[in-house]
Amino acid sequence: MPDTPYRITTGAVARRLGVSPTTLRSWDRRYGIGPSVREGGRHRRWAPEDIAMLEEMCRLTTSGVPPAEAAGTALARAGRPPGSGAAPLATAGPPQPTPGVRRARGPGSGNGLPLGGVRQEFRGLARAAVRLDGPVLDELLADLVATHGLVTAWEEVMAPTLHAVGRKWESSDDRYVEVEHLLSWHISTALRRITGSAPPAEAAPVLLSCAPGEPHTLPLEALAAGLTERGLPMRMLGAAVPAEALDAAVRRLGPSAVVLWSQSRHTASHAVARLVANTGFGIKGARTHPLVVLAGPGWGKRTAAPGMLCPASLSEALDLLTRHCAFASASLTAPDQAGG
Repeated sequence: MPDTPYRITTGAVARRLGVSPTTLRSWDRRYGIGPSVREGGRHRRWAPEDIAMLEEMCRLTTSGVPPAEAAGTALARAGRPPGSGAAPLATAGPPQPTPGVRRARGPGSGNGLPLGGVRQEFRGLARAAVRLDGPVLDELLADLVATHGLVTAWEEVMAPTLHAVGRKWESSDDRYVEVEHLLSWHISTALRRITGSAPPAEAAPVLLSCAPGEPHTLPLEALAAGLTERGLPMRMLGAAVPAEALDAAVRRLGPSAVVLWSQSRHTASHAVARLVANTGFGIKGARTHPLVVLAGPGWGKRTAAPGMLCPASLSEALDLLTRHCAFASASLTAPDQAGG
């Protein structure tokens, strides 16, 4: 730590807050969110009270407040008039414009991550993830699901943000790995809050499982949450389920459908899918087989075999499982009604 509170550089502050140095300089130029003192008139050095002001700016923009409004609030709470900018040292000359600086564009994600299909009002999700701000992630995810529903939350915000973070660390020498892990954990937590409220059900469940060797479970967790919202029973086996264990679970549970998730072609085993589709259960003479749903990009675009379906999205998977479960339930109750 430097000897004086004015020796914290812009780069060090940017790393601490999880934003880019360019963003901090832009906030300074456009909104006056700058250090209270500059060395030499131009070099930014941030005091603790300046960093507290930046933290407030980050918190407000993450929650969806427009940058200009957030800057005014942060400055006011720091006791500085809007547009006050930095106060140079008495020995310093006036700040000079930096040659070649292009005019700043409109506000973006603030962290270098592409917005893609993410709803503008929830672009703060990526910002909070880059700052490793768990409490804000929890708040944003809860509001997101409550406001827009599970399907929209997953398809238009959660999944695109995860993909954006993944692309970011893949192109930056494995930086941002911790960001992806933190974001995944908090999304999983938000999804499991939904599945944790599932009431007990007597109907045959939908069995959810990753293909053998497949470690990615979040899309299955989103499907589990969607099934819970629709009142459909489900059982989750999770990641990398061996074929023998999956076969045993099908025989024991007698599920109405089995969803096999595969993220990549390396884990998409059509042999396992056929094994599940051919697994029978029930009493002798009235044995049945589950519907097999091949979910995820790993299965490719090949046409599914008889007894299997390949939904293209979470909403499509939920719709077909809802219809299938309703049909299966009606088929089970029809003989009882006829006998009565």
